Amino acid sequence: MKVVHYMNQFFAGLGGESAAGHPPTRIDGAVGPGKQLGVPVAVTLTCGDDYFAERETEALAQMLEWIECEEPDVLLCGPAFGSGRYGYACGTLAREASRRGIQSICAMHEENPGVFAADAAAFIIPTEKTAGGMREALPKMARLASDLALGMSSPEGTVECLPRRSRQNYFSERKGADRAIDMLIAKLGGGSYETEVEPPRDRVTPPPPLADLAHEKLALVTEAGVVPSGNPDGLEQCRAKSWHTYSIKGVQSLERGQYQSVHGGFDLTKANNNPNRLVPLDAVRKLQALGRIGEVDDYLYTTTGNCAPTAVSVRFGQEIAQHLQESKVSAVILTGT
Repeated sequence: MKVVHYMNQFFAGLGGESAAGHPPTRIDGAVGPGKQLGVPVAVTLTCGDDYFAERETEALAQMLEWIECEEPDVLLCGPAFGSGRYGYACGTLAREASRRGIQSICAMHEENPGVFAADAAAFIIPTEKTAGGMREALPKMARLASDLALGMSSPEGTVECLPRRSRQNYFSERKGADRAIDMLIAKLGGGSYETEVEPPRDRVTPPPPLADLAHEKLALVTEAGVVPSGNPDGLEQCRAKSWHTYSIKGVQSLERGQYQSVHGGFDLTKANNNPNRLVPLDAVRKLQALGRIGEVDDYLYTTTGNCAPTAVSVRFGQEIAQHLQESKVSAVILTGT
């Protein structure tokens, strides 16, 4: 059996986010997680996540050329887990290789956009959202690769795979906005309705509504990376390792030049011209002055949600929630980007 393995720049050992612009690279043999697969990896291909996203046609052409020259029995891509850019590159490369007659396998979380990028052309093994599921994912990839190399007609029977389905565009007689309003009206009225988008499975039961905010304490929490100008604590632009609190006691508005966003996932121009776009402190203070909000917590809680692993986000949420409970906060305005 001859295997070609694709990984992004991080797992191939070329560097983290600073190396995301790395061009396609061919490496003889297995590297990184590929050494733990237990199948003979002849060649490892890698490409920076940003490079693939920004120069997809060029990156695909180069890597497909290398793959076709190797004539592998199987192309393995990932595992990408919940990483969207990495998963998209895996799914796209596997799709195009499959359409050229090369058996291709991806491994990623079922909510990864790479699942739809694969367009039902490749086998996709479901994984955890984070790299904590590496030990479980690699043996499954190896087993499925072996089955494909042996010519098994239904290899999904030995390894669980996601349904090989694709999104299909079609013309509806009614606009999406009209359909959405009908669903909302049906839901509010207690009627039956069916969503057109499959909801996430990890649900959190919401607490009961507050009767009157005029007698409650409100806090402002954001994942938009809003910090005092100069970013005194070095909050990361993406994959944040921490969250921070900053006093807003007596502050009426997040003024330009005094506050900024360091979020690395969108154009910050308008947000930094008026940081209240991301954290509406100015509006909250006006409502407080009118008596419609009772008390506002003295601190802004902030982190960066860009590319944050789910496990890290859950931990941040639990830690922030603990602080809010200790401060006797009963309501939160949670803003994103």
